[in-house]
Amino acid sequence: MPAALPDAHDAHRHIGALPAYPFYGGPAITPDLTATATVKEFLATLDAERVERTLVLPNYGVPDPQVSFDLNHLALEAAQTDERVRCGLWVSPKASDAARNDAALALVGESGVAALKTSFLLGGDVDDPDCAEQLHRIFTTAAEHDLVVHVHTSPGAASDVDRIGRLVETYGDETKIHLVHLGGGMSGHMKLIGGRLFDWIEAGKQVYTDTSWAIGFAPLWLVSEIERRGVGHDRVLFATDTPWGDYAGEHARLAAAAGDGDLATAFFHDNFEALYGT
Repeated sequence: MPAALPDAHDAHRHIGALPAYPFYGGPAITPDLTATATVKEFLATLDAERVERTLVLPNYGVPDPQVSFDLNHLALEAAQTDERVRCGLWVSPKASDAARNDAALALVGESGVAALKTSFLLGGDVDDPDCAEQLHRIFTTAAEHDLVVHVHTSPGAASDVDRIGRLVETYGDETKIHLVHLGGGMSGHMKLIGGRLFDWIEAGKQVYTDTSWAIGFAPLWLVSEIERRGVGHDRVLFATDTPWGDYAGEHARLAAAAGDGDLATAFFHDNFEALYGT
C-alpha cells in the first residue's frame, strides 16, 4: 500500500454522475471515471484521501444545463450531512436559464452554502448582452450573502482569463471571486502569475485562485512571484477538481513548490478556512 498523503483542505471538488456524451464529434463517452453519484460515495472519497474540509460543486460538462442544476440538491445534501463539507450552487450566465437560476438562488440562505459556481463552457460570454442580467444577478447576490463566485478559466474563447478578468474588474471590489485552474493552461498561467493576479490584489480586488490543472512549472513560479511581490500568500488554495483531477498529483505538485512552512499551511489549510470556513 502506498503511504497516505498528508491531510489537506480541498477547495474544488464535484459531485454527481454525468450522462455519456459524444464530445468533440466522437462516440458517447464517460471520461470522469471517479465521479460520485451519491453523498455516501462522495464522503467515502474524503475519508480515503484524508480530506479535512472541502467545497463541493455540482459536476458539469455535458451541454444540457438541467443536468448540473439538478445536482445542486446533491451538493447541498453533502454540505448538510457532513461538517467537513461546504457547497457551491450551480448558476448560469445565460438568459435562457433565468428560471433555473431562480430555483438555485432560492437556496443561498441554506446551511452549508458558501459559493455560486458559474462557467461559460456551456455557452454565453462576458460581453454577450444576453448574459448581462444574469451575471449581474449572480455577482450581486453573492456579495449580498457573503458568498464566493467560483468561475472556470481555460485557454481561449469565453473562459480565457482575458475575458474572465473583466468580471474581476467589474465585481471584484464587492464580491469574492475564485478563478479556478490558476487562469487555465499555459496562456492563463502566463497572464495571471505574470502580473494580473498580483495587480488585482494590490488594487483591492477580492480575487483568489487554485492550482488545479496547473502545468508543472506554474506552482513554483507562483510561489516565487508571491515572495518577490510580497502579496498573494493568502489568495491561493489547494484544489483537485475531482473527478477531473486527482488528489495525489495535485497535492504533490503544489507541495513541491510550497515546501513545508507557513506558505504550505496557508495553501493547504488556512486560506480555505478564511474563504470557505464556517
